[in-house]
Amino acid sequence: MYHEHPLRILRYSVKNIWLLIFPLIRNFNIYTHNKEWFYNWLSGAWFDILIIGLILLIGYIRWYFAGIEITESSVIYKKGIIFRIQKAIPFVNISSVTAIRKLHLRPFRAVNVRCDTRAGFFDTADMKFMVSEDVYLRITEKIPVVSNREGMDSVPRPTILSVILFSFFFSSGLSGVIYIAAFFFQGGNIAREIITASLSKISEESEKISRSPLLKIPDTAVLIGIIFIAAWFLSFIINIFTYSGFRIECDHRCYYTSYGTINRKEHRINAGHINYVNLRQNLIMKFSEAVAVHISCAGYGTGKRSIPVLLPVRKEKNIRKDLEAIGVLGSLRTEFRPKKTGLWNYVWIPVILSVSVFPVHLIISHYFPLFYSLTFFVAIMIEIPSAWFIIVKSVAFITSGISVYDDKIMVKCCKWSGFHTVISDRKKIVKFGTEQTIFQKIGGRCNIILWLEGEEASKFRVKSIGYNDADSILQLLDCKLI
Repeated sequence: MYHEHPLRILRYSVKNIWLLIFPLIRNFNIYTHNKEWFYNWLSGAWFDILIIGLILLIGYIRWYFAGIEITESSVIYKKGIIFRIQKAIPFVNISSVTAIRKLHLRPFRAVNVRCDTRAGFFDTADMKFMVSEDVYLRITEKIPVVSNREGMDSVPRPTILSVILFSFFFSSGLSGVIYIAAFFFQGGNIAREIITASLSKISEESEKISRSPLLKIPDTAVLIGIIFIAAWFLSFIINIFTYSGFRIECDHRCYYTSYGTINRKEHRINAGHINYVNLRQNLIMKFSEAVAVHISCAGYGTGKRSIPVLLPVRKEKNIRKDLEAIGVLGSLRTEFRPKKTGLWNYVWIPVILSVSVFPVHLIISHYFPLFYSLTFFVAIMIEIPSAWFIIVKSVAFITSGISVYDDKIMVKCCKWSGFHTVISDRKKIVKFGTEQTIFQKIGGRCNIILWLEGEEASKFRVKSIGYNDADSILQLLDCKLI
């Protein structure tokens, strides 16, 4: 049995940090403002040292009774003193193994390891521990690695530019941050004008007006706008450091990826446990013919700042060759598309919002003329995303569809402002359904909904598929449309 890295003693000790309350109580009782306080504390310092030693001793005992055992078929993690807990995972059931080498732990050759399977809760590791490099290498000896003889020769190697573009497009709230920042910048000035005018009518005392906390709204609005922009920029920089040095190797059994500058991560992924491949785009990427390849696999891309990317931004014209290089069928021909009469199902929400926002503004400003500037500004700020979503949903109507070929299924759909092309084995479908409104029934259309395997909800909807096409799809999936 192998012990965890000795640094784990500190982690186990932290759980007993509450014992420091006793030295704090002692120091509080002897504290005085005279010179004798230091000597009084020094004479009883043995008690403080004893408590700290006790904390470390308890941590050491817990570390000593915890360990990892590696057998021919499984990895076993044991811990506990009085009540022993033992967790075993067969190697064949491991979906992914993640190794994280944090910058401050590298001098100690410490590696944080997590093993994930298709069981358990989303975003929680089935087994995690900290070990030395030697123990980690012994664990990976039992896990399939990429074979040089069987490796795929044409695996694309991401460039620095692709990582920068990926960080730019997938940083948190790119368009939303810019939009909200503009809203606060301009909206703050308008709010100040309205508040100033209102307070002028209420009171003639300019001194009171200038001291009113309401007049601080513009400065606060500008500050909020700056915070939003700074937050996105920080996310962009973090993503660059997180995914720099991206490297991928693969064969028909295993995918290996590694990336990161400050904290270096490497993943060993069981190719047979991948739920689906997801080609993701936003509208800008769609027009520039760029795409990022993500995958769904237990343990890969989990965490607050992790994205399950397999290939950063690539040109769409090269994606077929790239997919075939990583073992995914590259044919992207769409067989079943939405009916031409189904456009309204895609655009009705942003269209109604777009045509109604200015009439609402005129009605409000008619009864409350003081708020004309504010309602006009709000109307413009609502009109811009409405027009944007009309374009997004129109493109989604043109590009959405479903294909079923051999043992694969491909689903093209749109979620909010993101475009998804999902490729999966048909056996990965866990549930399907159709939905139909009364207007869709008249037009002979329905929505197809598919749920795929995954730790999180993997639901994809394609709207306005012809009823006969939906019947054909479900028959190809060995299902029957009721």
